[in-house]
Amino acid sequence: MKKACLLIVFILSFITINAQSILPSLSLKTMDGKTINTKELSKDGPIVISLWATWCVPCKNELDAISDVYDEWIDETGIKLYAVSVDDSRTVKRVKPLVNGKGWEYDVLLDTNHDLKRALGVSTVPVTLIVKDNKIVYRHSGYTPGSEDELFEEIKKYTK
Repeated sequence: MKKACLLIVFILSFITINAQSILPSLSLKTMDGKTINTKELSKDGPIVISLWATWCVPCKNELDAISDVYDEWIDETGIKLYAVSVDDSRTVKRVKPLVNGKGWEYDVLLDTNHDLKRALGVSTVPVTLIVKDNKIVYRHSGYTPGSEDELFEEIKKYTK
């Protein structure tokens, strides 16, 4: 009985880990109302997805820090970053003014129903992913100054 329980736990753990290593196929909206499927995002090479919210100070700090070096990242690796806002229907109206005010050059997508957040098993933001061929190859939660440097080192591994 003990062995059977351990086997079941192992199988469920493997399925859970495997399920979260693939970018789920979901539809998200752009800031101008167009619909885009997440499976289309990494078809041209590795991408970075940053889940964030307007009310999350560490999220904004991370995206500000990346913004300062983003042009260099593009020049060196060709990487593209998608900033996926998890603001709900009450706070989503703050996204566009914030992005415009910050001057972020990222493609911003909206996950107002938290479908992507839920599918990825994300409980708190910021969460940053590197996705290559629809597989999540790197995942980082939280932000501290300098995390963008670590992220860039990871990006270089997948863009060579």
